[in-house]
Amino acid sequence: MPLPFQFVIPGAQLSVSLEAGETTIFVGANGSGKTRLAAMLEELAGTGAHRIAAHRALTLDPNVPKISQADSRQALRTGYSNRGQRLEEHQITGVRNGSRWGSKSATHLLNDFDALLQWLFAEQNNVALDTHIQAHEGRRDEPKLTAFQRLKAVWERVLPTKRLFPRGDTIEVGSAEDPDIPLYSAAEMSDGERSVFYMIGQVLFTDPASILIFDEPELHVHRSILARLWDELEAERPDCAFVLITHDLEFAASRPARTYVLESFSPPALWKVQALPEGTGFSEQLTAMILGGRRPILFVEGEGDSIDLVIYRACFPSMTVIARGSCERVIQSVKLMRANKDLTRLTCAGVVDADSRDATDVSHLAAKGVYVLPVSEIENLLALPTVASVILDYDFHDESEKQARLARLKTALFADAARPETQTAIALDHCRRRIDRALKIVSFGNEPDEAALQAELMRQIDTIDVARIGTDVRKSIADSIAADDLPSLLKIYDRKELVLASLAAMKGVRKDAFVSWVARAMKSAKRPELCRAIGRELPTPVAQ
Repeated sequence: MPLPFQFVIPGAQLSVSLEAGETTIFVGANGSGKTRLAAMLEELAGTGAHRIAAHRALTLDPNVPKISQADSRQALRTGYSNRGQRLEEHQITGVRNGSRWGSKSATHLLNDFDALLQWLFAEQNNVALDTHIQAHEGRRDEPKLTAFQRLKAVWERVLPTKRLFPRGDTIEVGSAEDPDIPLYSAAEMSDGERSVFYMIGQVLFTDPASILIFDEPELHVHRSILARLWDELEAERPDCAFVLITHDLEFAASRPARTYVLESFSPPALWKVQALPEGTGFSEQLTAMILGGRRPILFVEGEGDSIDLVIYRACFPSMTVIARGSCERVIQSVKLMRANKDLTRLTCAGVVDADSRDATDVSHLAAKGVYVLPVSEIENLLALPTVASVILDYDFHDESEKQARLARLKTALFADAARPETQTAIALDHCRRRIDRALKIVSFGNEPDEAALQAELMRQIDTIDVARIGTDVRKSIADSIAADDLPSLLKIYDRKELVLASLAAMKGVRKDAFVSWVARAMKSAKRPELCRAIGRELPTPVAQ
């Protein structure tokens, strides 16, 4: 089948062109019709397609019975393994549906590892025999690399700590770092090692100029080597078109490919699909998540593994929570998504830390769909008396012990906040944030020359009164301590590591153990008290 190959996705009426040397990715959530799309594409492309199902068996038997290369090739293409009985080309697709897919092309367990190994051994034997005959005839042709040799080279580049040893009738594995470690049978490979072996073998086996369709190519492969593996596979077969069908957004976003989002599927064969748009201001991964989602989006600060995400996801279960790192990126994400309402039917909002914002800032952001925490940083929510009290309730302290521990928490935080060096550090942090925000909104009119522009810049900079900001911060700290008002202090006190350490001491555990406990408690359906207590302190974002 010549490439490029063009097909139309039913329902979406979207025409997709598959080209040699290029990768096309379809990404979607469970239930979006990914596997049925893969099966439909294989059927449309006929003998020019080779599909690897997500539901696949990966048992590797290096001592598999050896058969001819023609028989093993036919078995691997179609599942039909009657030795010596050759199928005509026009019979292949019908036999493939019945034998390879059990007449259930979207759900059948693909079990073709034996056929792949049989083809590798048979091909190796035929190449070795041809080389042997040429040598005896005195010919000096460059010896051909076997598929096993090519597989070994790629496998070892992807897994550089291991060595693969294909033999005449078996396969062994060894260490690349310590040659004294005994070799072991390839049957003892890990799931990831076998999966890498299997995918390399399938790619090498495929006919020239084919469409290679991989459903969930990331299965069993560690994320750290996934990109390297697919770089290698695509480089091995520049004559083929790759189609990857996945729900792994990070993997999809990492590949240089045309990407489509499967939004929904209606049986028997109708899809709602969008090409992943460019120029929306979002990363590919984030755009795919937005287009593929069904719930309102909540943009928050923090990274992918931060406690911020744990808290927000537990407290806002009806929203898709996306961490954007800094508060500026949260604000920008809400602005961009609301400015691109034709991109998706979903609505969005944002939540950011207080970070020295005054009442005017809070009101201004709320009007834009971004809501501000009642404390300087989200970790401070855990130190609020209403929340800290609930944390201690998990340990069943009597009331006097609980109050004593809460008092020690307050004393520790007030004592640190009273230190001059702490106040200076907090004041400087607040000054820096205020300066940064002020400089980002510096604007100019129609100044007639450079001198006027310089003057206008200096005028706007002069409105930033650093001394007054620092004085106000110190006064707020002093007023909170004098009033014995911990919630007031937590609005401005931005020392989350000390807050977490003090909370851990209150609970009687190490800081890392406390953070892990918070994560578990927030996810617990049996004891939702902590989640409810924090939820009562959070703003209520309105997605629009």
